[in-house]
Amino acid sequence: MSASGNTRSRLQTKTSQARVPRRFRGWALATPPMLFTLIFFIAPLALLVLYSFGQMDILTFQISFGWTTENWRTVFTGIYASALLRSVVLSVVSTALCVLIGFPAALGMTRMPARMQNILLLAVIVPYWISFVVRNYAWLTLLGPDGMVTRCLEAVHVVDVGKDLRYTSTAIVIGMVSSYLPLMILPIYVALERIDPAVLDAAADLGLHGVHAFRRVVLPLSAPGLIAGVLLVGVPATGEYTIPAILGGGKTLMVGNVIRDKFLGVGDFPLGSALAATLMALLIVVLVASRKRIRQLEDVL
Repeated sequence: MSASGNTRSRLQTKTSQARVPRRFRGWALATPPMLFTLIFFIAPLALLVLYSFGQMDILTFQISFGWTTENWRTVFTGIYASALLRSVVLSVVSTALCVLIGFPAALGMTRMPARMQNILLLAVIVPYWISFVVRNYAWLTLLGPDGMVTRCLEAVHVVDVGKDLRYTSTAIVIGMVSSYLPLMILPIYVALERIDPAVLDAAADLGLHGVHAFRRVVLPLSAPGLIAGVLLVGVPATGEYTIPAILGGGKTLMVGNVIRDKFLGVGDFPLGSALAATLMALLIVVLVASRKRIRQLEDVL
C-alpha cells in the first residue's frame, strides 16, 4: 500500500510539474498576437475615440482636449450627415446589385462540370490580378460620352445620346459592383457547393420543384454564404474612398472622402476622428447583428 501510494504521489507530482510548462508555452504562443492586436488595432482605435472628444482651434490649428461632444453632434448635421447617408445608400444599392448578379452566377457555376467550374472560378479571380486603381481608371473611358458602356446604354435607350456617366453616383455604383462582385460570388458558390444533391432529390420527392425548391431549400441552405458575401461587399463599400475619388471626381462625396479631407486636407483630427468612429460603430452593429443571424441559421440547419 505504501509503495503504491508513493508511486501515485510521484506520478501526480510529475504531472503537476508538466502542466506548468504547457501553460507557459500556451501563453508564450498567445502573447505575440495579443500584443500585436493591442498595439496596432486596439490602441489606434482608442486614440481615435480620444481625439473625437477634442477640439481644434481654426486659427492656430492646435488641438485641445476639453472633452466636448460638439464633434459628435456635427457628424449628424449638414454635409457630414449627407455624406454618411449617401455612403449607406450607395453601399446598399451596390450590395443589392452584387447579390442580384452574384447569386445566379454562383448557382450557374455549381451546375457546371468540375472542369468548367475551375475555369469559371479562375475567371472570377483573374480581375484581382489587375490593380484596383487601374481597373477603376479604365471605367472612366468606358463611361465617357464615347465609351462602350455609354454607347450600349444609348442603343437600348437607357440614357440620352452623348450622356456622360463619369463623376456621378451611377459611376460610383458601377465601379463598386465591378470591384466587389467576386467577393459576393465566391462565398455564395462555396455555400451552394456544399448542398448535398440528395437534399434536392428529397425535396423533389416531396413535391418541391423550381421556384418552390429554391425558396424552401436552396436559399435557406445558402444563407450563411449570402450573408458572408453581403458583409464582404457592404462593409468596405460603406467606407470606400478610392472609387468615389476616381469615378466621383470629387463631385459625389462619401464619408471616406470626407474623413480623408478632414485628416489630410484640413487637419481637423477631432472631427475626422468622430466621423471615423461613427462609421466604425455603424459597421460593428451590422457585423454583430449579422453574426447573430448566422448563428441562428446554423442552429436551425
